[in-house]
Amino acid sequence: MLVTRRAALKGVLGGAAAAIGGTAAYGVVYERHRLGATEATLPVAGLPAALNGLRIALLTDIHHSALVGADDVRAAVDLTLSLRPDLIVLGGDYVSFADRDYVGPVAELLAPLKAPQGVFAILGNHDDEKDMPAALVRRGFEVLKDDLTRVTLRGEALELAGIKFWTRRASEIYERAVKNSRDTVLLLAHDPRRLTEAAKLNIPAVLSGHTHGGQVVLPGVGAVAKARFPILQGLGRQDNTSIFVSRGIGTVYVPVRINCPPEVAIITLRATPRGQHS
Repeated sequence: MLVTRRAALKGVLGGAAAAIGGTAAYGVVYERHRLGATEATLPVAGLPAALNGLRIALLTDIHHSALVGADDVRAAVDLTLSLRPDLIVLGGDYVSFADRDYVGPVAELLAPLKAPQGVFAILGNHDDEKDMPAALVRRGFEVLKDDLTRVTLRGEALELAGIKFWTRRASEIYERAVKNSRDTVLLLAHDPRRLTEAAKLNIPAVLSGHTHGGQVVLPGVGAVAKARFPILQGLGRQDNTSIFVSRGIGTVYVPVRINCPPEVAIITLRATPRGQHS
């Protein structure tokens, strides 16, 4: 019988409470609010020299809800602004279960985000395709729903291809978001499993979230979700395509993080020759 992510997380929470006592309580009371900045360098094959060192802030999986309050969102916004990135990517799942009561509020909480090269957003599996993107657009963000846009810096262009959660096949990604690209492409995909399709299309780099880094990571056991994803958090690679997966900010199903604190990620793009895996 297939075990759902929700049931698995609930089961792990119960097991953690029984096996290691106060650890689960620590994850509820403290660790899920222990926001920090994670810095990573993402190799991008063929990136123009003018874009080498571009710093991108990735905020994803906010899940504003009764479990993830306004203070958590404000903390992520304030931290992001203090890091002064060149560009900001919002990686989806702004609310939980498409709860419209939080759509307007989370967009308003995110509204102060500004960056020299803009703020770009994609949608996650918890976001509806009407109210959430409209709320983000009203706050001045560019929402990419199977769309391609260009960022130009010092005469060179980086193309951001943002896809919907349900756009999964390589042929769909190509036809809907990548076909008209002329320059280096950075794929924005909520689900890191799109690494496989990106590699097939020879897209050099991907930014993702969705996994929460596992959310509950038990010593000696690891994360329940680890078998479902090519990478749960941090840097990874398949063929000539590199990826960074963020642990995100919020929680879903259960209000706990264990060995998996929330983060705002700052990703620095590094140019590498095509075919070089470093």
